[in-house]
Amino acid sequence: MRFSVDGKNIRWGFSMSETIHDKTVFTLLEVAHSIQRTLNERYHTSFWVKAEMNKLNHYSHSGHCYPELLEKKEEKIVAQIRATLWKDDYLRINENFLKTLKEPLKNGINILFHARIFFDPVYGLSLRILDIDPSWSLGELEREKQASLKKLREEEIFFQNKSLKLPLLPQRIAVISVETSKGYADFQKVIDQNPWKYKFFYLLFPSLLQGDKVAEAIIHQLHRIDKVKHHFDVVAIIRGGGGDIGLSGYNRYELAKSIACFPLPVITGIGHVTNETVSEMVAFKNCITPTELADFLIQQFHNFSIPVNESRKTLIHSVNQQISDTKKETAHTISLFLKHTKNLVSTTRRELLSHAKRVKTHSGFYIRNARGEVIRVSDSLKKNSTLWLATSSAATSNQKLKLKKETTVFFQQLGHEIDTREKQVSMLDPKNVLARGFSITLFQDKAIRSHKFVQPGDQIKTITFDGSLESTVTTIQPESGL
Repeated sequence: MRFSVDGKNIRWGFSMSETIHDKTVFTLLEVAHSIQRTLNERYHTSFWVKAEMNKLNHYSHSGHCYPELLEKKEEKIVAQIRATLWKDDYLRINENFLKTLKEPLKNGINILFHARIFFDPVYGLSLRILDIDPSWSLGELEREKQASLKKLREEEIFFQNKSLKLPLLPQRIAVISVETSKGYADFQKVIDQNPWKYKFFYLLFPSLLQGDKVAEAIIHQLHRIDKVKHHFDVVAIIRGGGGDIGLSGYNRYELAKSIACFPLPVITGIGHVTNETVSEMVAFKNCITPTELADFLIQQFHNFSIPVNESRKTLIHSVNQQISDTKKETAHTISLFLKHTKNLVSTTRRELLSHAKRVKTHSGFYIRNARGEVIRVSDSLKKNSTLWLATSSAATSNQKLKLKKETTVFFQQLGHEIDTREKQVSMLDPKNVLARGFSITLFQDKAIRSHKFVQPGDQIKTITFDGSLESTVTTIQPESGL
């Protein structure tokens, strides 16, 4: 069979065929060979093509790649084709990418490649990639970056996260990173071993940090943090170093918007110096490395502690000065007090001596007068005592009868109360209590008030009204509801 294209007319020609039921029939292989010859005749030269490499499909055992190429318009796939990249070409192209972009050839990037059409009867149609221009891929990254920046500015959200207020002491940190990342390890070391002993709390939200899925992974963790944002002061996105291809996901509009609109300040430490991504541009603070990010947080504590320490020094100096002034004033006051006290004591001593002389002079006069008054009162008492004894005899007899009667009544009441108390004590006597059907259980000579005091196998003693018995605990059954 022979197939050729002449303008819009298609002519088929077959070298072999057979007739079945008056129909000309060709084998599938004949048709495939005809297509192969026609394509080889029509597309005998190579050409440059731009497309998105959705998947590289590199097979390490053979070294060959079978990329999936596609083209999108408004996020819809409008064309898709399979390609082949043989081992030697892949190694050469990958080396060029490493030199130009500092990143290997990988999934999810736009490429400009040199290729030719290849058709195989078994594997079908594909494009054989001969070369890829790494500089064009770098330009595509820049174009995507500028498109994201333009959209963020048009929506007026570019500075939204930057306008947030950083807490005075950003102590609680939500970290988006990979647990095994060197950048995360550097961050931990600086934070945990800071020489000022500042205390930080940080929690890791693990996420991919590079590749075509990095934007979706970080956005997912931002959504998780948003649900518990009241537990954190800031969000830190930490990553080690990398080339521009590895950072292309950070230029994605969706990720940049999530960072710009996040309710907490977002600090980035992505770890490179060659190019600033859109996500870093919209973040509250962009630090070049994870170590610089940790230093930034520590500096916030410095900004707070330095004025506090200065105020402390000023306060101490002021207090010491006030104490010194007070000591001087107190010493002066004490000196004046001692001086006036000595004068007062001297004056008082003189007055006391003067009063002592006057007392001594007048005391004899007072004693003589008092002695005469005592004698006069004594004579008067002697005269009146005889009359009083005569009149008080009858009154005393009546008082004795009254006292005797009141004493008898008091002792009767006291005896009645004693009888009542004896009856009460008798009722509470342990023997009488046991006689009413109660018993006392002892363990190690102590009354058992709860089942918790004994264990199965313990020897216990039970005392009743008329004797005692000993037994062994076999089962303990707690009261239900207790």
